[in-house]
Amino acid sequence: MNAPMYTFVTRDDNSTVYAEVSKILLSTGQWKRLKRDNPRFNLMLGERNRLPFGRLGHEPGLVQLVNYYRGADKLCRKASLVKLIKTSPELSDSTNWFPESYIIYPTNLNTPVAPATNGISHLKCNPKTDEREVFLASYHSKKESGEGTVWIAKSSAGAKGAGILISHDANQLLEYIDNQGQVHVIQKYLEKPLLLEPGHRKFDIRSWVLVDHQYNIYLYREGVLRTSSEPYNSSDLQDMTSHLTNHCIQKEHSQNYGRYEEGNEMFFDEFRLYLLNTHNVTLEAAILPQIKQIIKSCLSCIEPAISTKHLSYQSFQLFGFDFMVDESFKVWLIEINGAPACAQKLYPELCQGIVDVAISSVFALNSGSDISSASSSPYSSSPSSIFTTNSCSSPKLRGPLHVGPFTRL
Repeated sequence: MNAPMYTFVTRDDNSTVYAEVSKILLSTGQWKRLKRDNPRFNLMLGERNRLPFGRLGHEPGLVQLVNYYRGADKLCRKASLVKLIKTSPELSDSTNWFPESYIIYPTNLNTPVAPATNGISHLKCNPKTDEREVFLASYHSKKESGEGTVWIAKSSAGAKGAGILISHDANQLLEYIDNQGQVHVIQKYLEKPLLLEPGHRKFDIRSWVLVDHQYNIYLYREGVLRTSSEPYNSSDLQDMTSHLTNHCIQKEHSQNYGRYEEGNEMFFDEFRLYLLNTHNVTLEAAILPQIKQIIKSCLSCIEPAISTKHLSYQSFQLFGFDFMVDESFKVWLIEINGAPACAQKLYPELCQGIVDVAISSVFALNSGSDISSASSSPYSSSPSSIFTTNSCSSPKLRGPLHVGPFTRL
């Protein structure tokens, strides 16, 4: 067997997705894994929050690709996402797909507080803004008009259902955040979600999205509903198993875990049948167009800030977009994960798709014949000759419409 053409390092031992990607690369016989600290690599499968971006692309003549975009946390941290959505003119339609949200800092951090009447200007002009006064003004206005008074507080960096409180009481929510000691987002709770029967249960939808080195946006064809095991009960906000669909909460606290769906997961094929039989609507007509538009809006908004097309190294990234659907079949973005896990049965297809779309498009595999294209070599005669669109003014090279299980948006 010929020696491997390309080299990679793995620096994240906890990523199940990139562990599978590593296996696929090695199985080709054209990739070799180096020790994690070796700088002479073509591909880094790095740890999201500890990537040495400043040291990438400086190995003479060596083409380098990394599996995260620097700056993508603008989307993937809850408070940053709220600020981005509220201050970006490109996302002015977000009131149609993102619940009303406010960034709240604990009072002991002495963060400047935005005035109730001019909050957005304060948010735009200050790196940190506590929006509690703006929130309280909206809370009281909605309470008086009968629009609903349930809100949810979520830790900006929280995961797996941690740091969450649902309440009718604005002061309780603010006191909770002050006691937690870290930035939170207070968001209008979706009080009338679409529910699954039998069981009258909540769900959310996880969609996987891959952005390649040319910033083509690809949606994975499969999605998964993460379902609750318990009936939705709007009068009992303390029962987390009724309101939160996180696997860890359902598995740990619900005696009905797995009763309706194995592992509390419903995949798109089953969801398609459910929508058609129960509501006489199709996933393709009622829900997917909204999901696709939200994904494109969010990722296109930050492209100028994070694209690596003009840098000496290149990036790609897998994102997990989480949505809810209300009883009117309106889709709402809940949050975006920058290092998403994957349903067990989807790993082989999803990870092979990552290799085909994001890695082999840069480092072509030799199928046995001579390959003369620049992208078939781990080296280039000049630092950026492999990336012919490294100029900021160069047009984007559109990727193919379909690659395996991915569709370009």
